[in-house]
Amino acid sequence: MRIGLMADTHDRIEAVEKAIELFNSRGVEHVLHAGDLVSPFVVPCFSKLRAKLHYVWGNNEGDRKGIEAKLSELGIKPLGSFAVIRLNGRRIALLHGSGEELVELCVNSGSFDLVVRGHTHHAEIKPGKTMCVNPGEVCGYLSGKRTVAIVDLDRMEAEIVEI
Repeated sequence: MRIGLMADTHDRIEAVEKAIELFNSRGVEHVLHAGDLVSPFVVPCFSKLRAKLHYVWGNNEGDRKGIEAKLSELGIKPLGSFAVIRLNGRRIALLHGSGEELVELCVNSGSFDLVVRGHTHHAEIKPGKTMCVNPGEVCGYLSGKRTVAIVDLDRMEAEIVEI
């Protein structure tokens, strides 16, 4: 099973649309968004996503009630600031990652196969007993690169993809 990972979209609609096109073309079954969508007007883009979206709050959502209402129109409920997701027999921690101690605790706990985080805007794959993946930033504002990640849960292999 392949899943898509994204974070730090920061209202960049055209980049969100490219990420969705990539996820649809790669046949991912689930997309995990590690927060910082930011505004409600971006949410309708996800109506084109063929995969199931899992979403946690970041530290920059300015209108959570508005985002929640728009996600609700798509049948999606935000999972709070931290979520444990079970897919394909794997335990996945999904969080924004603004607290490095919590990210490290999740990675070192032995409780998860995969930790998905955002916040730093730095795309990174840290292999290990618990793989930690930061898909980077969809928006491209800080790094100059718009990136997402694809993870194969059968082989526990991840790749960063520039969009």
